[in-house]
Amino acid sequence: MQIFHKIAPLRAFLAEQRRHGKTIGLVPTMGALHEGHLSLISVARSQSDLTVATIFVNPAQFNNSSDLKNYPRTLEKDTELLEKVGCDVLFAPETSEIYPVETTLSFDFGTLDKVMEGKFRPGHFSGVALVVSKLFHIVEPDTAFFGQKDWQQFAVISRLVSELNFNIKLQSVPTFRSKEGLALSSRNMRLTPAQRETALVLYQSLTEAKTQLLSGVPVDVVQRNVEARFSGLEGVSLEYFEVADSANLTLLNNVKEAASPILCIAAFVGEVRLIDNMFLLSQHS
Repeated sequence: MQIFHKIAPLRAFLAEQRRHGKTIGLVPTMGALHEGHLSLISVARSQSDLTVATIFVNPAQFNNSSDLKNYPRTLEKDTELLEKVGCDVLFAPETSEIYPVETTLSFDFGTLDKVMEGKFRPGHFSGVALVVSKLFHIVEPDTAFFGQKDWQQFAVISRLVSELNFNIKLQSVPTFRSKEGLALSSRNMRLTPAQRETALVLYQSLTEAKTQLLSGVPVDVVQRNVEARFSGLEGVSLEYFEVADSANLTLLNNVKEAASPILCIAAFVGEVRLIDNMFLLSQHS
């Protein structure tokens, strides 16, 4: 595996690969890799001649300084994992390489970044869009692969690609879960074993809500049921549970208002904030 920390040599290497007709798949990450990330690498490898993973904890997308400080950084272990699964290139820059000067750029995605994650993490998606734009320009991939767990992020990046005419195909890869159903996340490293058990309430709530919605229970009733489930638990607090149109993230009062509704949830387990989602229609789950 080729490892780069600087933009210029990475660009030169990838330009040479392109001259030989190789297609490039990009998997952007913030490190602290788990099986979910590795599944993205696997899909990228199956669809690209050259798979590029990036590891960069992007300060622009954190609106909580303690969250940024506590975000797990495990570069040595991550590098070993990427080598084991056959990743071709790792780009792991320092912050000063990506942001040589303090940036003043920002993005506004209308309603896409004002609901759910955008509502509770103002500025988050502007920071995501900024670093993803930079990575797209640096790597110039044919396809970029993202996990379904961050569906709102995927919707925002889809809008970014469309609006800025990036010649890049995007692919969302289904969420990788533990056998109990917990969505794999780098933040799970910060959970105690007891908290991991408690965190299953996110997946269980989504599963129950999906069953209720498919049987005709109104959205507002399902929301109250989810809230009631969380209110009975210690050490957990629900931030939001919403049903949205997966295409444009319009919040729904009735699942029949959208062709492909998605159920989205965020909650704190102790001090760790977790998110998850589930498509209402089984072929997308």
